[in-house]
Amino acid sequence: MAALTTTARPEAAAPVKAPRRTRPRYWRGAVLAVAGLYFITPLLSSFVFTVHVPNQGLTFEAYSGILSADGFTESLFLSLSLAAATIALALLLVVPALVAVRLGPPRLRAVVEIVCMMPLVVPPIALVTGIATVLRWGPDHFSRTPLYQTFLAVQNESFPVVLVLAYTVLALPFVHRSLDAGLRAVDVPTLVEAARNCGASRLQVIVSVILPNLRSSLAGASFLTLALVLGEYTVASLLGFRPFAVWIVSVSGAEARMSVAVSLLSLLITWALLLILSRAGTGPSASAAAGAVGATGAVGAVGATATPAATTPGPSATTPAAAPTPVPGKE
Repeated sequence: MAALTTTARPEAAAPVKAPRRTRPRYWRGAVLAVAGLYFITPLLSSFVFTVHVPNQGLTFEAYSGILSADGFTESLFLSLSLAAATIALALLLVVPALVAVRLGPPRLRAVVEIVCMMPLVVPPIALVTGIATVLRWGPDHFSRTPLYQTFLAVQNESFPVVLVLAYTVLALPFVHRSLDAGLRAVDVPTLVEAARNCGASRLQVIVSVILPNLRSSLAGASFLTLALVLGEYTVASLLGFRPFAVWIVSVSGAEARMSVAVSLLSLLITWALLLILSRAGTGPSASAAAGAVGATGAVGAVGATATPAATTPGPSATTPAAAPTPVPGKE
């Protein structure tokens, strides 16, 4: 028999595409420049107004006198303490509610969302009018009950709890939106079930499993609440309290340049706190990694125990019988 010879055909080489040139998109820089001018121009104008006095030249008296101004330190610390309490109370209310909604019937999500979005519909002036009405007739109707002292305690000027309650209501829409967006990216039922199978309690599930996966959402909700509290004027002014925003307006009548300087300083403080919260929300989290590893191990353990041993195919069922080895000379 003639030996058959085969020749391999050389395959056609694929055409090499030339690297695509990226055209410089100047419009992006133009848009950023216009946006930067839109935000920076008012700030520069305000700064020039604070340091330039007609017929006197440049002076920094508006900034040097801020710390010694009457009521500056007290109002600033009051606003920061109110913001911290509002953030804690809002997160304490919204986080368990949203987790429970994720684990419960889906129809409850619409109810919770409507309740949290109600402050966007009700104007702050209507909210503060209702609060002021309750605070006025409350002591008269509860003067002989223990609630009388409660009405007096929530209106303490050193730390007005009533402002914390009002700010929490106003911050509910922003906190809900931020946390709801974070929870949509997390498989909450699987994580909770895995953590419960590992023996974690409900509180441990929220603190050690859910919260580490919501760091960026928690940071966003905290910043929005902080910005709301530092800039809120209507509720505090009508209730007769003097946090930072009310103090700025009260100073503006006598010291216009100082009030503008304090406003610029408040922007810098807000930006600094934003950077801190952003760093806290995007940094690495060892607890989140540990929770993810524990959840994965628990899910694997559950899956392993759920698979019956009888259904596992053995080697005899899948491996074909080996053919006998031919002996030379007996073919």
